[in-house]
Amino acid sequence: MSTFSGLGTALSALTAQRRGLDVAGQNIANVNTPGYSRQQVVLESVGAPAVPAIWSTYQGAGGGVDVTTVQRVSDFLLQGRSQTEHGQYGYLAGRQVAMGTVETAFGEPSDTGVQASLADLWASWHDVANNPGDTAVRGVALASAQTVVDGLHSAATALSAQWTANRSQVDTTVRSVNDTAASVAALNVTIMRNTASGLPVNELLDQRDQLVLQLSDSVGATARSGTDGSVDVFVGGTAIVSGATARTLEVSGGSSLANAATDPITLTWNGATYPASVPTGSLASVVETANVIVPSYLAKLDSVAALVASKTNAVQGAGYDLAGAAGGPLFSGSTAASIGVAITDPTKLAASGVAPTVDPVTGLPVPNLDGSGASAMASLATDPTGPDALYRSVVSGLGADSASAIQRA
Repeated sequence: MSTFSGLGTALSALTAQRRGLDVAGQNIANVNTPGYSRQQVVLESVGAPAVPAIWSTYQGAGGGVDVTTVQRVSDFLLQGRSQTEHGQYGYLAGRQVAMGTVETAFGEPSDTGVQASLADLWASWHDVANNPGDTAVRGVALASAQTVVDGLHSAATALSAQWTANRSQVDTTVRSVNDTAASVAALNVTIMRNTASGLPVNELLDQRDQLVLQLSDSVGATARSGTDGSVDVFVGGTAIVSGATARTLEVSGGSSLANAATDPITLTWNGATYPASVPTGSLASVVETANVIVPSYLAKLDSVAALVASKTNAVQGAGYDLAGAAGGPLFSGSTAASIGVAITDPTKLAASGVAPTVDPVTGLPVPNLDGSGASAMASLATDPTGPDALYRSVVSGLGADSASAIQRA
């Protein structure tokens, strides 16, 4: 054994520790780099010669230390859990935003919302009941009716704009998902090649992990590592990335909010005839918002508008206007977007509930100004099956749904 073997052992230690210092410096330099995983050197002792010699024995203590590799400090179990939670949070956060936007469309509670305008409408009919012959008071009632219409139109327009924005967001998200999946597949190729060549791949692995997390945020993707250094990425049980190959999502349907029930937004895999299952992620919440949430609340708003029209028109039809003629419909249309005020002349409001008498001399009708028709209209404010009660239940349900979305997120 050479007397200089101790120097060789010390040199191996210095070389290994210098490599460790280089790795520590890399870690410190990237402390604020998004997605960077801390790295560490893996040391291995260099033992005595493995081949026996004839007529001699080895008297040394070993050959020192060697750096076998530099590996990332990562936990595959935590990575998988992180991907799952990213997908779940992406969905819940998106749903929270959707419910908040629906709340903004309704704008309740507010002094200018539909609830307040309905209250003003019934109050104006109280005034008509007290002064049935006053055309100015009748004009205020007509203006209040128009305010109700404007409020319903505004809410319907806001919901329609939300649906349109969601439809565009679906296309944008799908394009981003397809591009990210292609990038993961390209990194798979590079990582497999570098691994086979013995080149460092830690930074490439970090980049790929970040892209997989982006897919988790968007479509709830999860990854499974392969023995060759690649990862397969799955969405709803279907591989969107398999080694060097990436599949693409396609969007169909969703032509308009009016056709949301019969022509919903559908996600499919390129070349497949069956729908793509995207249970979590922001894309799932956007599709659900466009297919379910917005159409359901627009339907509820349409129900309120239809009830406003049917209830008031029924009272109008049972009364008589200022000239003694039978009352006509106060509102036209039956949806929040189409409802309108059908009367422009305040004298046509059927404030009287009593039919006119006939003048015995002229034979002409003499209108009765008892105001009972207006009182019947005003009493709709407390009707348990009236539009106020229905609208309050819709708004309270919206509040509960929104609070649930916030709590879950």
